[in-house]
Amino acid sequence: MTSSKTEANNANNANNDTIATVNTQNGTPPETGFSRLLRRHSPGTRQNARDSMDSLERIFDTRTQSDDRRLPAAQRSMTSEDMHYANNSYGIAEMRDGFFDAVFLPPEEVDFQELMKQAELTLPYAFRKKDPLSIQNFLPKQWHDVKGVIRRVTTTRSGIRLLRSFLAFFISYVLCLIPSVQARLGRYSYIMVVSSILNHSGRTLGAQVDGTILTTVGTATGLGWGAFGLWVSTASAPARTGYGGVLAVFLFLYVFIIACLRSYYIRTYQAVICAGIAIAYTCLAEVSGNEVSWSKLLDYGIPWVLGQAISLLVCFTVVSDAGARPLAVALHQAFAVMLDGLGLTRLESIRIRRRLTQTFVSMSQAYRDLVIDFSITLFAPKDVLDLRNLIQGVIRALLSLNSETSVLDELDDLSLHRLSRDRPILDEFVVNMDENPRISGTEEGRKLARFVASNLAEPTEKILLSMESALRSCDAVLMDMCGHRQYLGPPKDVSSDITGSLVKLRKHIIAFSNCQDNVLASNKLPSTYADSPEVVKLFTYCRPVHQAATAIEALLVKVNQMQQRRPNHLKFHWPSYPFWKALHRTNAQVRHDRGGVTAGSYFKSFNDIAVIIQKIKSRDFEPLQRKSEEGTEKDHDTSYATMTADELEDEWNTNRNQVRHRVWGVLHRLQGFETRFGLKTAAVTSLLSIPAWLSEAHGWWDGYEVWWAVVMAWLMMGPRTGGNIQDLFTRALCAVLGSLWAGLSYAAGNGNPYVVAVFAVIFMLPMLYRYTQSAHPRSGLVGCISFTVVSLSEVAAQGQPSPATIAATHGAAMVVGVVASVVVNWVLWPFVARHDLRKAVASMMFYCSIVYRSIVSRYVYYEEGDEPTKEDIRSSEVLEGRLREGFVRLRQLLGLTRHEIRLRAPFDPLPYSALIDACERFFEYIVTARQASLFYHPHFIRDNTDFAASLLGHRRDAIATILTNLYVLSGALRADRKVPKYLPSAAATRKQLLDMMRALESELTMSGKLSADKKSEGRKWAQIYSYSYNESLTGCVEQLGELEKYTKAIVREQGFDCPYTDQYWTTS
Repeated sequence: MTSSKTEANNANNANNDTIATVNTQNGTPPETGFSRLLRRHSPGTRQNARDSMDSLERIFDTRTQSDDRRLPAAQRSMTSEDMHYANNSYGIAEMRDGFFDAVFLPPEEVDFQELMKQAELTLPYAFRKKDPLSIQNFLPKQWHDVKGVIRRVTTTRSGIRLLRSFLAFFISYVLCLIPSVQARLGRYSYIMVVSSILNHSGRTLGAQVDGTILTTVGTATGLGWGAFGLWVSTASAPARTGYGGVLAVFLFLYVFIIACLRSYYIRTYQAVICAGIAIAYTCLAEVSGNEVSWSKLLDYGIPWVLGQAISLLVCFTVVSDAGARPLAVALHQAFAVMLDGLGLTRLESIRIRRRLTQTFVSMSQAYRDLVIDFSITLFAPKDVLDLRNLIQGVIRALLSLNSETSVLDELDDLSLHRLSRDRPILDEFVVNMDENPRISGTEEGRKLARFVASNLAEPTEKILLSMESALRSCDAVLMDMCGHRQYLGPPKDVSSDITGSLVKLRKHIIAFSNCQDNVLASNKLPSTYADSPEVVKLFTYCRPVHQAATAIEALLVKVNQMQQRRPNHLKFHWPSYPFWKALHRTNAQVRHDRGGVTAGSYFKSFNDIAVIIQKIKSRDFEPLQRKSEEGTEKDHDTSYATMTADELEDEWNTNRNQVRHRVWGVLHRLQGFETRFGLKTAAVTSLLSIPAWLSEAHGWWDGYEVWWAVVMAWLMMGPRTGGNIQDLFTRALCAVLGSLWAGLSYAAGNGNPYVVAVFAVIFMLPMLYRYTQSAHPRSGLVGCISFTVVSLSEVAAQGQPSPATIAATHGAAMVVGVVASVVVNWVLWPFVARHDLRKAVASMMFYCSIVYRSIVSRYVYYEEGDEPTKEDIRSSEVLEGRLREGFVRLRQLLGLTRHEIRLRAPFDPLPYSALIDACERFFEYIVTARQASLFYHPHFIRDNTDFAASLLGHRRDAIATILTNLYVLSGALRADRKVPKYLPSAAATRKQLLDMMRALESELTMSGKLSADKKSEGRKWAQIYSYSYNESLTGCVEQLGELEKYTKAIVREQGFDCPYTDQYWTTS
């Protein structure tokens, strides 16, 4: 913007005149236009850069008490502190009166090595493991995994699940080895075994029934569409001539549609997978332009139904479970994590907080898994929903506990031993002041802190112990109701007296509250705590303890009600999850079997967050009218002050706009990854299918059943993750091993069915475990299908032409399908975890800015009479829960980068991990500020129009600076471009706001307008919540600096690479 344009705008907008300022460094006259925004720094500034960084400590001072009001800089002489600030600010400021006044400080010098050392502490647990791509660690890792599998199978429930899955397979396999059964079912009798593998019996009853219905319907639709294509291809002479083209069109369209459905609606996965196999068999196996063998539809359909029936029978008869055990496991694990989160056994704060967040997400998933299918349990779904909400409330309260702030105590050894119950109290919980003094400040402040600590330590310890006992009692009662206490825990010595634990907890809550009130009412405490920050820290630590105890009390009441209303018999509960939501969800076993659970969960979580954020962003903005203007006449133009989003729309027909928007939405949706996945899946299957329609290729295509290459490619194609280099070699290796082992099984006994069965047991037990329970289900599925098809094809062909030929040809076809699917996923619209990670972190930073803006406007700077409602609080808690899940998905996505090969240079996860951690801490500070704002009400500002007007500009600058930094950082990270060297200083604007609030509060106190009741309130909790609130917003500023550092470490920083020299800076 040029100087002339600025002067023209000032002439037309008298209320927005720019205030000319005098440069305090060199005494230059007032300037206008662009030259006023960029002022050259004095030569002696850079040598004081380090001193200016040290001076930031005063900026983070959150005390709001002062004896006198600070005058504006224009009305007083500059102090040495002001001179130091002016000499180190480069004199650069953006002075747009009425909008946003930015303050720029010298960028902090960063030691990159020290920054990366701090980042190492934030790495997820997955990075503690050895590099999965390391050849040196391959064999030791495999041996370690084998020992772990043996231990889990022999000592845990995994062995029972494996037994159920294997029984259904083995029964089907043995039936196919019987000559009479094989002759009855035909050449493709092994379809019965494939059916029992795809919908294996290692599921709950509800999931098994759901899978049986879906797989049967999918198979029927695939056979039906394929039969229709066969009929069309032979309906006329021209069609018979070009039957291959007709079948190719039918195959391409069908695969494209079902692939899109597979991507859009996860619930249809089982139906779609089986439909794809059925259409490949119908259109590719034994096809001809002369006639159609309709009997082949029965050769496929009957074995498929038999396989489903066998799996369903095994699931219902062998150690069946209808949803009670997965729920019991989730609840028991949640209580174990909550006990660690109390602080009594907290050894690693970061690790426990992440486990709490993961448990918060897991409880939602456990509830969905229960109600998405039918269940037979003692728990009603409505009770489980309430239980989930209450447990998440406890976790939310535990996350607000500050493990770095401890209640100091000077208890004697006898008292300490009595409270610990033969368990030593950790140093991080109770600290002996004489041995490890932590209180800084004046001697008077130390005495006050000792006084508060000595009175609060014992009640705090007792209430924490009662909270621990209450959680253990809840766990015991719920495990007793589930009937799994003897398998899961807790031990029998843990009391199930839920009523006694409730009475004890309430007693200690009352004692704890009375103790706090007595301490606050003591004459030993001053009227203000400005000079005793440690005293306030003690109260701010104890207050979340009280809130956590209240949350646990509500949980105890609910568990007590469930225990009293416990039914005598198991009850059947129909699926109760909403249908349209259920289309995007599926049960736990299907999530595992389909693979790519991490990437799928990440995309689903961020889509849910984006929907909520979009609702916040799309709200119409209607500026509030000032009270002084309410009574004025409105005959003048007020469009500028009252313009909303609706007035900016074109004056078109509303219905027409809605229709056009819906059409645009559909077309825009077709550009998504679902359509791309459908296209590349249809392309790879169609290209592999070309030999099936060539007359000269019918001999080897049908004789060696090469159409399994198309089936394998269809199975291995993934909507999100198509496989990396490790997956390529592993899946191809499993296909080769399955074919090789199948050939050996037939050759070892010359086709003896008993020998073949023994070989099947040896190979399929570990392969079924890999498919049904390991972290690599797709490679396990390849091995299972490869061995099943090859071995039973050899039995059906009686070893002709030779077992080696059958094994080699079938195995080669499956390897081709595996390689084709992985390569196509690499070439066409690939999923690259590190690219999505960068964009996801950028999105999360942007979401945090929206949440910050929303919370500040709704909970902090609201008008009288427009206080936050319960619905607002609940909506905020829902959004916070979604964001917590988002951070969990980000760390899981970061773990996927370990499996990707990068050609340019190794991918460095350290700055990304630290950036995610800093963003999460920023979010936690926002949550703490929201919670504190519910109790901290600066009435002296809200009720005083003059004071509110005085703070308006400072509030605007403090908020706008944070939002600007977040927008710039998130945009630079998403676009992978460098970050500007200079960003507005959030610390400086925060300092200005606190100084003004301190001055206003001091003026109000000296004027005598503050009533005695308000003084009493300020003496008690107002100052404590004020400290917590201000400390949280100051913490946001601190984490904003960390976000800037690590964002610059990823995308680097812009330098002065423009052609302008110093003389251009002075004359422009």
